[in-house]
Amino acid sequence: MKKKLRIYLDTSVISALFDERSPEMMRWTKEFWRSINEYEVHISDLTIVEVQETPDVKLKEQMVKIIADLNRLKISEEVEQLGNEYVRYGAVPVKYRKDALHIAIAVLNHIDILVSWNYRHIVRRKTKEVVRMVNSKYGYPFIEIIAPPEILGGEEL
Repeated sequence: MKKKLRIYLDTSVISALFDERSPEMMRWTKEFWRSINEYEVHISDLTIVEVQETPDVKLKEQMVKIIADLNRLKISEEVEQLGNEYVRYGAVPVKYRKDALHIAIAVLNHIDILVSWNYRHIVRRKTKEVVRMVNSKYGYPFIEIIAPPEILGGEEL
């Protein structure tokens, strides 16, 4: 039996399932979601916190329901330290440190692919380069960082 790819979903992917303001992202995310059983899917305690902080009650309820059965990863001291290194080297601005933590959680849990719609701080060339450099420097594994269309073999938006 073929081993499933381990993927980590940040909160942007979960919310895009229901975001009617972005029909194209919603369409890609729903298409990706139809193939979700092909993967070993993970979220984190940070994802749970971000979902709980969602001000729209209906959206929050939908997201809570959709993530209920996904594997959860913990935030550890090592995650905090690695996230700080990503920030220190400029992968993510300090104001958006949580985005660095999403990456660190995925890396330290040997996730194959981090899936995100966050083009501003996660799915961008500079972040990928800095993460690769920091991981190489400290002996952490490589992680692929992509958006839902890419995991489906489509093009980025």
